Amino acid sequence: MTLVIDCHGHYTTAPAPHNAWREAQVAAFEVGMPPPLYPDISDDLIGETIEANQLKQLRDRGADMTIFSPRASAMAHYVGDAVVSLAWAQACNNLIARVVGLYPEVFIGVCQLPQSPGADLAASIAELERCVVEHGFVGCNLNPDPGGGHFQSPPLTDRFWYPLYDAMVALDVPAMVHVSGSCNPGLHATGAYYIAADTIAFMQLLEGDLFRDFPTLRFIIPHGGGGVPYHWGRYRGLADMLNKPPLRDHLMRNVFFDTCVYHQPGIDLLFKVIDPQNILFGSEMVGAVRGRDPETGEFFDDTKRYLDALDLSPEVRHAVFEGNARRVYPRLDAQLKARGK
Repeated sequence: MTLVIDCHGHYTTAPAPHNAWREAQVAAFEVGMPPPLYPDISDDLIGETIEANQLKQLRDRGADMTIFSPRASAMAHYVGDAVVSLAWAQACNNLIARVVGLYPEVFIGVCQLPQSPGADLAASIAELERCVVEHGFVGCNLNPDPGGGHFQSPPLTDRFWYPLYDAMVALDVPAMVHVSGSCNPGLHATGAYYIAADTIAFMQLLEGDLFRDFPTLRFIIPHGGGGVPYHWGRYRGLADMLNKPPLRDHLMRNVFFDTCVYHQPGIDLLFKVIDPQNILFGSEMVGAVRGRDPETGEFFDDTKRYLDALDLSPEVRHAVFEGNARRVYPRLDAQLKARGK
């Protein structure tokens, strides 16, 4: 029987004391004071925030587990400095580890990196190694624009990122390329910035030759790949104009898209354009779009419903719901095998 693995989940319902500590941390930084001690958050409180939200929706919608990370919009790497960012990332990742510890059959951890504009990647590498080795996390979220909407960081193909890629390859973990909140007033965070950043990341990878240097490096570009599948001919043509190999050889052995596309026609097009071997089921539930579609009465982010409506072979259905996630996240596969799954 196929497991239904949601590759894109965030702890958007984190306990109020955790969020209050963040506000206090930022306020303390702004006046040059040390942050307060992190609060004591009970298992019961964590359970309340999970069981009424992500866990309930997973069960209601027929999914088995989710790859779970801190709230993306709250990473806010542009807030404070590198010290603030590291403390915040560690607090968020420790909270994810506690969720996984309470519900190990349902949640698998992915970490936030303490990226800070202008900082090197040493702290991010150390935090990735800590989360993978100590907490059993299976990947990370990589922000290609930690400045929050101004795109002043080097492109993902730049050697600036290579030390992190070396660590990812050594640990055999992928990264979901995911920006955080926007501090650019011209870019709405989830409606413009997220989708634009997904598309920009793909084009950066197209322009370079990153996977020549890192043939086993793997990226998940979320939200259905941003605008990429809808302009696939443009990117095929640009690859040809830039004297790059065909996309299937140049990028698509290493780049994957999720199914966080919130209407049936969008999912239909995604599957018509992109090889299903490059698609992972994801919903980002309790995330950017939480309401019900007035045209259908169903939740916009119930993406399993859209996939169930497709005429997919059993082999493709297994790949999208389980097989691809286990292939892209080998440490997830190892944990599931250790459980006899």
